Amino acid sequence: MPLDESRDFLPVRIAVLTVSDTRTLADDRSGDTLVARLEGAGHVLADRAIVTDDADAIVGKLHAWIDDPEIDCVLTTGGTGVTGRDITPEALARVWDKEIPGFGELFRWLSYQTIGTSTIQSRACAGVARGTYLFALPGSTGAVKDAWDGILRDQLDIRHRPCNFVELMPRLMER
Repeated sequence: MPLDESRDFLPVRIAVLTVSDTRTLADDRSGDTLVARLEGAGHVLADRAIVTDDADAIVGKLHAWIDDPEIDCVLTTGGTGVTGRDITPEALARVWDKEIPGFGELFRWLSYQTIGTSTIQSRACAGVARGTYLFALPGSTGAVKDAWDGILRDQLDIRHRPCNFVELMPRLMER
């Protein structure tokens, strides 16, 4: 889709949360990939953290970031599969006000182009919580590339036409 070059780019302040029992900042390739892509696009890395696959820990970090006026968007990576420890979608559902079901649907459609029917194991999802966008991505570098390059790069760019998430940010708290 085209960019409206008559509009000025508006950087989004994005926090990156890796959900993993085993990763550290030294070996978090998916988190590194997201940071490189968002900064390469001109956005601001507002914060970055790693938490274990524990719903209460995820929810606690999400609440802190949602309440931080310096964070517009949270990207999580990891914990979206179907194993017993994969609980990121459930944690996000505990905090969001509205789900964005089209994100997960579009992500799986894009992912299907790369990994075929294995995409059915992904529970990638998104929502909005108190004016902050939340996106849960799988933990592989391929998946975060698919999500960023195929969806988020455009939807987090105010110049993207015909519409994008950024232009809606001032209205997310309307009642």
